[in-house]
Amino acid sequence: MIPQYVGPSFLPGPPVDRTTWEGWSRWCATRTAFVPAPVLTAQEFSLKDKRQKRLHNLHRLATHSSLPIEATPMSERVAHAVMARVEDGAFSHKAGTRGGIMVNGDGAQGKTETVCEALAIFEETWLSLHNYMNPDAMPGTRDLVAPVAYVRCPVKATPISTCQRILDFYGEDYKGMRLEDLVRTVKTAIVEHATKALVIDDITRLKLHREADQDVLDLIREMMSMPVTLVIVGVGIPTSGLLREGRRDPKSGEWIYQPIKDRGRSPNDHAASQHERRFQLVDLDPFRYDTTKEMAAWMVHLRGLERHLRLLNDTDGMLTGGDMPEYLFNRTGGVVGVLEKLIQHGCRRAIEDGSERLTKDLLNQFTVTPGDMPDLDAESGEQPNIPPHKATPKRKPRGRNTVFDDGGPAAADEAG
Repeated sequence: MIPQYVGPSFLPGPPVDRTTWEGWSRWCATRTAFVPAPVLTAQEFSLKDKRQKRLHNLHRLATHSSLPIEATPMSERVAHAVMARVEDGAFSHKAGTRGGIMVNGDGAQGKTETVCEALAIFEETWLSLHNYMNPDAMPGTRDLVAPVAYVRCPVKATPISTCQRILDFYGEDYKGMRLEDLVRTVKTAIVEHATKALVIDDITRLKLHREADQDVLDLIREMMSMPVTLVIVGVGIPTSGLLREGRRDPKSGEWIYQPIKDRGRSPNDHAASQHERRFQLVDLDPFRYDTTKEMAAWMVHLRGLERHLRLLNDTDGMLTGGDMPEYLFNRTGGVVGVLEKLIQHGCRRAIEDGSERLTKDLLNQFTVTPGDMPDLDAESGEQPNIPPHKATPKRKPRGRNTVFDDGGPAAADEAG
């Protein structure tokens, strides 16, 4: 019998694609399964052999590349708003439309991870309440329940491609379908899979000067007539044109939409009886560093990151001591995604050069660039504004001047 190969525990498994039901379910089940490298002192590390040292270093690199998403006061507020809106819709016994929610913020603020984590918690609760089955499934049919569906908006969206992305999540076949068939199949899939929250990420990839994108926006609004809560995520939503037909309620702070009008090009079953549409707009802002309270929140966040560092020197105070907090804020602008990349690169550099410590001199040796975040689309404004920084190469130790060294009697004899 051929022995089965078992690799190191920190090796990543197959890539997770949350835009499919299988990928989303696997991510929900394994998102906290990673075990970071153990904390070792320099002395404990020195007792390992060469191979053990190499494996431990790789485990440390995996740990720094998999830093958990630290909750911030801003992300907690957004997560609470998303959870409240989704739960209000999911537990409602009324047949009316569900209010949606838009999560707005600049790139690399953690919008997607905040929303996904909140909805993963909702899904776990919802499934446990229903014994992990679809309570509305027909007898004799496959009992596939998907409380949450997550899709990303195509870069050049059309109503057809948007519907196809949603159906891709469920694994539905849509070959040869016209738009009318696609819309009907989307509605059926949402109902039959008992979906309570539909996330459409990267919504501001829509450019509303294009007629097709305006059709997509109408399609999204039509989806609000389904028994599902729409969670829309994007960069610069208030200025993107998505809210062009809405007004903000001064009392509730919610964006109120006028009823969708039948433009005469195609029949709209909901046009006559549709009520105003409501989206709650919440912002996920970066850290600030102006008031004492804001500085304290930044320190709490840095202290949380310190606990996840696996350098051989004591990491207590490595990010929070002296003027390091102010330095890190100036390098990152308070953007958590940029901070994560800066810390990740710094830890690798500290391991490679043997210093095992994050210092300003070490962090000054490199810059964080948009290339470090390739999944963010530049044309859609998803890449963050990274404070400019000119990298300073590592200074080599200066050699001692030996011009005036005394070579001794032997050297003098040889010279004569």
